[in-house]
Amino acid sequence: MSRYRFMPLVLALSIFFGSVGVAGAQTSLNELLTPYLTRYDLPALAAAVIQDGKIIASGAVGTRRAGTDIPVTINDRFHLGSDTKAMTALLAAMLVEEHKLRWDSTVAEVFPELSATMSPGLRGVTLEQLLSHTSGIPSDNKSFENLIIKSLSQDGNLDEMRLWLVRQWHKQPLAAKPGTKFAYANMNYILVGAMLERLTGKTWDELISERVFTPLGLKTAGLGPQSSLGRIDAPLGHVKIAGKIKAFLAGPNGDNPLIVGPAGIAHMSVLDFAAWAGWNAGEGKRGPALVRPETLQKLHTTVIAIPDKPGAKPGTPKHGKYALGWGEVTVDWAPTPLKTHSGSNNKNLAQIWLDPQRDFAMVLVTNIGGEQADQAFQALAPELYKKFAATPSAAGSTR
Repeated sequence: MSRYRFMPLVLALSIFFGSVGVAGAQTSLNELLTPYLTRYDLPALAAAVIQDGKIIASGAVGTRRAGTDIPVTINDRFHLGSDTKAMTALLAAMLVEEHKLRWDSTVAEVFPELSATMSPGLRGVTLEQLLSHTSGIPSDNKSFENLIIKSLSQDGNLDEMRLWLVRQWHKQPLAAKPGTKFAYANMNYILVGAMLERLTGKTWDELISERVFTPLGLKTAGLGPQSSLGRIDAPLGHVKIAGKIKAFLAGPNGDNPLIVGPAGIAHMSVLDFAAWAGWNAGEGKRGPALVRPETLQKLHTTVIAIPDKPGAKPGTPKHGKYALGWGEVTVDWAPTPLKTHSGSNNKNLAQIWLDPQRDFAMVLVTNIGGEQADQAFQALAPELYKKFAATPSAAGSTR
């Protein structure tokens, strides 16, 4: 689609025991990244590498707006698109640990008032099936897009708007029997977000800010367009139209509608994105302990194979396997399968890679969508991995 308290003691302990952070001495990636700008026609590009919870290399090059001399900085916010899904999955896992939700909780259980009129297949769809895109809900189609557009005229806060969407959607037939096939659908994660909102009484937007961004110290993290309305205070998203690059300022067309939030509207700096990646790569070895290590590992454990889809849009899965908000792929430039995900609102592209066995991660972001940006990442990811990935950590995962 082209439209869209934490306890002080816990924070103190996480700092004391060594949470994800920025290393004292880092390698600059600027010289490595710069040639990619002209080679792939990118306005800006940033990347970071993290080993054992510390950022060891980072860089940001290019301009915030194509055709201007407004250089990006290492602290600039970039849009993450569907890389937000892993954060929504983490929120769901927190509620599971708090016994407010189960992995096998069904849509009908959480929305009992809709059960009688709900399509029979959807009634029994579980949280885990939604998170793994095995619910049977079809990939984003015209019906879904029409409802998203119609939602923009609804009154209320975002949780009320998402509940409206669930009510409009709940009679839709499934495209497959739950648990049998993979179909990448943003509606899966909007439904999860609505479930979390129903059970907590807070909007998903509040939950992710309070329970993910704040405890992990992701100070640049936010939701929606990465730039402020009327300002170029972050890299603008871009699209290529008839061979020319067009920038999109913050506004109604600058990002996906906010109702899509749980599926992909987060933004943050490449350094904060790397901190998120490093926390995940540690699989519970470092604080803050938002969930138990075994729960974090469950989020990373594959559920289903992804049918090969060579023509998949950049930011959506093309092959490999899918877990809960995370994919897994085998590549010829890494000795073991890597956890990964990409995200795009068609105007930006972000990609995250985890190698938990080596406690290693890397993140790549650019402020343009499309095939050339995807090709740039296909070239850059192996270059970074070969240059920086260490041998497996003695304390690393052996799963």
